[in-house]
Amino acid sequence: MKVLKKIKVDTNAFLLFTPFLFMYILYILIASSPESFGDEPRYLNYAHHLIHGYYSAPYPYIDLGNGPGYPLILTPFVALSLPLIYSKLLNAVFYYLSVVFLYKALQQILPRRFPLIFSIIWALYPYTFEQMTHALPEVFASTLIPPFIFFVITAFKIDNFKKERNYLIGAGLTFGYLALTKPIFGYVLTFMLIICVMLWTTSKNNFNYKKASILLIISFLTTAPYLIYTYNLTGKMFYWSSFGGNNLYWMSTPYEGEYGNYYRFPFVSSWDRIPGSEKTVKLHHQEDFEELLKDSEVRKANIINGEIQGDLSNGTVQDDLLKKIAIQNIKSHPLKFLENCISNVGRMLFNYPASFVLQKPSTLLRLPVNGTLLVLTIFCLIPTIINWKKLMFSLRFLLIFTFVYLGGSLLGSAGPRMFTVIVPILLIWIAYVSEKTVKINLNIK
Repeated sequence: MKVLKKIKVDTNAFLLFTPFLFMYILYILIASSPESFGDEPRYLNYAHHLIHGYYSAPYPYIDLGNGPGYPLILTPFVALSLPLIYSKLLNAVFYYLSVVFLYKALQQILPRRFPLIFSIIWALYPYTFEQMTHALPEVFASTLIPPFIFFVITAFKIDNFKKERNYLIGAGLTFGYLALTKPIFGYVLTFMLIICVMLWTTSKNNFNYKKASILLIISFLTTAPYLIYTYNLTGKMFYWSSFGGNNLYWMSTPYEGEYGNYYRFPFVSSWDRIPGSEKTVKLHHQEDFEELLKDSEVRKANIINGEIQGDLSNGTVQDDLLKKIAIQNIKSHPLKFLENCISNVGRMLFNYPASFVLQKPSTLLRLPVNGTLLVLTIFCLIPTIINWKKLMFSLRFLLIFTFVYLGGSLLGSAGPRMFTVIVPILLIWIAYVSEKTVKINLNIK
């Protein structure tokens, strides 16, 4: 009892948010299904490969759709042949830790009420719950963002290099592992590294750019083993994923009634699609994919006993060919591509519009939550732009990270889970700008 009395619940974040951990565990136990969902088999298959000492099959059967970040997390569960529910329960721990680290990050820069309020908002953010019951990387990626925020803010807040070094390393490793988990962050990392190194070498007041460059170099070194591996497989530098061409292809679709969301090939009907829509998709796209199958390497990699094995969009040979078709589509129909990018904004925020998908009342439930986030984000842009140089360097770094990620996501077929990953940074930005700029007076004079 004496020990318990010494613990201050309001300052011990791990204890403060423990009720959410139990809530997440209970939710997963009740809501999860024993059956595989979506891309779960692919990540489990990657985990099996890692157990046997490789990640992708050799050329021409190369499959680098996703980085090894999340499969590495699944590897112990797969090696021990544990039921899938154990991997899903790990999501409860991940999400709980993300809430704790967001709270700690907010404590670094804001008064007490803001950290608690905005951490609870993240703890109850409804669209993370959509992914929590699946063995997919979105919840894990969302978990990496708050510690990344915490390390970045703390590292740039401290002037003593010996003390800040550990936080720079922590931020670098977290960003690097995030890139290994979601390939889009690999492109964000590459872009930011080039820009920061240039500013470091050309700017007079370059101390912060130096620290940012060191952080990003650590991140890049974290991903180096994987990039060396993909180079040895493909002969291509900085090869993060073989899904880029597929996503760009569907975003470049020039046909009316199609808005850039992804389809699998061979085209089959789905429970959430308008009946018969697969015939329209075939009419529009069958010719492109038949053209791919004329390539001898594509046929060798995908066709066994006369049948296509899995999804034709997975391999590196298809990736290159789909990129060529996509670029030609964009050149021929640039306004349609722009329209599809705008539709991507709607899909990321509200899961709408989607090609040939049945309308669902549940779409309306996204409007209050993500609509509020969108309005607050737009509101925060104005004081942020006006006061850009007055903002903490760490917040500017995180905002550049965020908008490069969001901008890159718009160029490939995206959905709500791409937006959910970045919500913690938006929350800390909204909290900071609100505390610094908004004054509310409820008294009528």
